[in-house]
Amino acid sequence: MKTLKLRIRDKHTDQLNRLSGSVNFVWNYINDLSYKYLQKTGKFFSAYDLNEYTKGSGEFLGLHSQTIQAINETHAKSRRQCKKAKLSWRTNNPNSKRQSLGWLPFKQSAIKHIATHQTGKKGLKSTLQLSLAKGQKLLIDVWDSYNLSLYQINTCEIVQDSRNRWYACITVKEYPKQQCGTGSVGIDLGLKDSATASKGDKLQIKQTLKYAKALATAQRANNKQRVKAIHAKSKTHAKT
Repeated sequence: MKTLKLRIRDKHTDQLNRLSGSVNFVWNYINDLSYKYLQKTGKFFSAYDLNEYTKGSGEFLGLHSQTIQAINETHAKSRRQCKKAKLSWRTNNPNSKRQSLGWLPFKQSAIKHIATHQTGKKGLKSTLQLSLAKGQKLLIDVWDSYNLSLYQINTCEIVQDSRNRWYACITVKEYPKQQCGTGSVGIDLGLKDSATASKGDKLQIKQTLKYAKALATAQRANNKQRVKAIHAKSKTHAKT
């Protein structure tokens, strides 16, 4: 199993913000319901029990029934892992002190890959169709750096970062195998660069500390937007 993280185009931001509000509504409802049931009976609700209470609500919230089931499963799993009787309240209100980042889960039957197009010389853009309530579809365009047409999609979670950017985290069952090369190359270990190949290619070290000076300057200036941008860059370089 492999997870692909793809950036969603900004034109979908408003619609995704509205849908994440519906997800938070379901989460807060089952969170409060399961806590009250625990107080009365001393027992916890399972994901199956929560499905009975949320059945049919997707039509009014604009969410697919399996999306609501995925929310119930995640809540039950998180409560067991955290060993808590009640989890945190979720809100996407920007004025709230504890704003929750957006989250939209989709199961395999609600996901359909429509097409992959080339943009520019090397870039790719893919279109995904996600099922919502009865007859409603959500079409999103993502910047595709993996070529989704080569993969078998399993699940998809639409997530938001601290800069209000949305990403599609797609799990795939099978992905193309890379053939082993037969060529050879010499490597010269260096100080400034991690290594230099005989072809002239330079391999860079995961330098997350190079942002330390810029981060300190932004924090002293109380530039919150710049601090978020630097944190995002350092995380990206740490993963690559």
